[in-house]
Amino acid sequence: MRLAHIVSFFSGLFSPSKKKEVASSIYDFKIKSLSGKEVDFSQYRGQQLLLVNTASKCGFTPQYKGLEKLHEQFRDKIKVLGFPANNFLRQEPGTNAEIAEFCELNYGVTFPMFEKISVKGSDQHPLYRWLESKTGKRPDWNFAKYLVSEDGNKVIFFKASVQPMDQRIIERIN
Repeated sequence: MRLAHIVSFFSGLFSPSKKKEVASSIYDFKIKSLSGKEVDFSQYRGQQLLLVNTASKCGFTPQYKGLEKLHEQFRDKIKVLGFPANNFLRQEPGTNAEIAEFCELNYGVTFPMFEKISVKGSDQHPLYRWLESKTGKRPDWNFAKYLVSEDGNKVIFFKASVQPMDQRIIERIN
């Protein structure tokens, strides 16, 4: 009887229901924009995507300018998607409305921005869990970048220090 309890206990720990689910495709996600509108990622099928975890009070915050330039210059080849996150030294403390206002007023951001999420840790958003599962890498700081291929299968990670208009990103877009 004791053995049965031990087996039951351990099987409960490792049962599939305890595992965090990872989506099979980036196109499976539906995430709210900063304005609260649900965005179905299936609309991005066939496009390259550059996903970036952002923050308003970071030394890398001026990268918003480069992200906007990339968005403007290559809008027919890639979609830039911003994901505010407060995971690194609490450098994104604002509400979704405050973040939207900051991005528009200070950097003229017109690329899609999404609700504030967690990009690492126990509360990591499923999208970032999926990105990590594809690359084996999680954001090293604010403004880490994931470039997703048009078919949604290949994902390349760029550290936060890599500028949006870096030649390594531009070459992969072209």
